[in-house]
Amino acid sequence: MTILVTGATGTVGRHLVRHLLERGARVRALTRDPATAALPEGVEAVAGDLADTTTLEPAFDGVTAVHLINFAGDYRPLRNGGQIVDLAVRAGARRATVLGGWREGTLEPAVRASALEWTVLNPVNFMANVLTDWGEALRSGDRVREPYGDRKSPAIHEADIAGVAATVLAEGGHGGASYHLTGPEVLTARRMLAIIGEATGRRLRFEELTPEQAREEWSRPGERPDLAVFRAFNQDPSVTAADVVEIVLRMYAAPNEYATTLTGHVEQVTGRPPRTFAQWAAEHAAAFRRR
Repeated sequence: MTILVTGATGTVGRHLVRHLLERGARVRALTRDPATAALPEGVEAVAGDLADTTTLEPAFDGVTAVHLINFAGDYRPLRNGGQIVDLAVRAGARRATVLGGWREGTLEPAVRASALEWTVLNPVNFMANVLTDWGEALRSGDRVREPYGDRKSPAIHEADIAGVAATVLAEGGHGGASYHLTGPEVLTARRMLAIIGEATGRRLRFEELTPEQAREEWSRPGERPDLAVFRAFNQDPSVTAADVVEIVLRMYAAPNEYATTLTGHVEQVTGRPPRTFAQWAAEHAAAFRRR
């Protein structure tokens, strides 16, 4: 069994590669630059760009299962989803997992309409997002400045997303399922910062901004990376930077029920409970220590 992992050097992909190797699978990793991919020993690295179907045929040759991500290197939803799925089917792949993003592109509908045994993975919020959101601020200071410090999230460890994908790809039996993946607890942003403080032995402060202050700060040059990613996922060219700020503020102020509801899907699929944010923070404590 050869399993193709797209996004193999990404937040989830690198964990998935490791999980599959531990299961004894033959792993092929799609990467735009195999020479700099730094993949584990035993992984076959193949060059290709998921957004350019003409580069993908060698990667799919002979694979029996594939892990797909629904976005390209610029975080925009894929426009060639139908072509990717056709290529996978022609190559003989029988099983596929799809890691969803902010919104569906062309990939998910094509997978659902195909003969593949497909499973869609929909994590709401990665624990790793706090590295992007807060890492620089905490390496250079002792506070996080954001609105809505009591907003809640059941964030999930990226290794648990990968564990679900590895189980599905290696064992099967989850065809047609869409899993809403969460961590084991719902935490506020304020509490997550406190847990990072406990992991690093630092006294950290959450300085709550008003929406008006957030609008002003987030609209300055050098915007927060998460806002840039959100904009990339939104394909409407009429959406402005100010629109994106308003969208994020609305999400923070009133998250929908789906985004704050715990599920047991990680344990249901893998047989083990999901990792806590405290575990994640301990693993990544060095990334939040003061310079």
